[in-house]
Amino acid sequence: MSETVLGGRYVLIAQQGSGGMSVIYRATDRILGRTVAIKVLRPSLMTQDPTFLEKFKNEARSVANLSHPNIVTVHDVGQEGQTHYIVMEFVEGQDLKKIIKQLGAMPVDRVLHLAIQICAGIGYAHRSGLVHADIKPQNILVTPQDVVKVTDFGIAQALNDTQPQQRAEVVWGSPHYFAPEQARGEQPSPASDIYAIGIVMFEMLTGRLPYTGANQQDLALAHIRERVPRVTELNPSVPESLANIVYKVMGKEANDRYRMADQLGHVLQNFKDKARDYTAQNNPNVPPAVPSQPPQVAPQIPMPPSGVGSRAVPPMPASSEPTMKFSPAPSAPQPYNPRAAAQGMMPNNPSLVQQPQPLEQRFTAPPPRFGDSSQQFSPRQYSQPMPVTDENEGTDWVTIILAILAFLAVAGLVPLWLIAVTAG
Repeated sequence: MSETVLGGRYVLIAQQGSGGMSVIYRATDRILGRTVAIKVLRPSLMTQDPTFLEKFKNEARSVANLSHPNIVTVHDVGQEGQTHYIVMEFVEGQDLKKIIKQLGAMPVDRVLHLAIQICAGIGYAHRSGLVHADIKPQNILVTPQDVVKVTDFGIAQALNDTQPQQRAEVVWGSPHYFAPEQARGEQPSPASDIYAIGIVMFEMLTGRLPYTGANQQDLALAHIRERVPRVTELNPSVPESLANIVYKVMGKEANDRYRMADQLGHVLQNFKDKARDYTAQNNPNVPPAVPSQPPQVAPQIPMPPSGVGSRAVPPMPASSEPTMKFSPAPSAPQPYNPRAAAQGMMPNNPSLVQQPQPLEQRFTAPPPRFGDSSQQFSPRQYSQPMPVTDENEGTDWVTIILAILAFLAVAGLVPLWLIAVTAG
């Protein structure tokens, strides 16, 4: 069996999928030795239209300049006879449409996770001046790690600009996601992409599309005229605030929606950050947020002054060794460790550790009861050691002085007594 080789280097291996505008193959790049995806455009689109070919190549070059983790990378654009193709990165996984068909209504937390990534990729394109113009679950690839990759940039836009008569036949192959202005035949804008993202979110949250019709014309009129349905009408477990966001981006008028995908992504991220707990409580399929582990802080044990009290202090855990000198200050005071203090390893902070004093310099008054709030320890009160005196020596000097004073007093009274006797 002969191989099909495009451009002399891309060997087609197997068909991966097909759509209204192209057929996708898995292929091998002989030069770089890597697996790639090749999108071969259907010949009916543009083989006889040089204007479309030029527009298509320009759009492909613009997309090739987009480098974003949520956008499928375009490696090359080529032609083999009448066959025109785009070489892209090969993405393991499946498209979002298949996931919705398998799961139906998806958990709110996962919908937010995927929608935020879609907005990130589309928002990057909007900042680069590109409009996707054909956002739908079939063009959103999801890897096994739940990473979104948006594909098919530029093809619908090129077709819309150069062959509007083909739009009903090809682009309208999936009219469920087209904005009202696109349904009226107007030029798509970033707000049109926002509308399509809203339809995709509605489908992920409910498992159903918001509008139905017997044919393409009925669907177009539904997007233009019918009342905008609310997500909670089909899935009451969706938080009302999230339903309001989806309702806004599905507005009939472009000015009623967010202008850029980045704005919508920011709104969804804020909702996710503030409402994760609410989502987990109202949807059992969503695991609750796991709070981060708080830092381990040594227990705060109040310590009496050195030499006061006899309560034993538990030793510090092995994982909380005392900090060495010149190391950063700890976030919380460390409990006193007698063993570490004896080794001189505790911080030099008198409010935490008091160095042992010589026995003769310790305060000898009765200590306050440990834990008694009515008596508080004041470091200033004991900042100076109490003077030490010999009690016997102090008592002798006082006795002598008092004796001398008594003798002088008695001696002073004798003349007065003599004068009194003589006068009498």
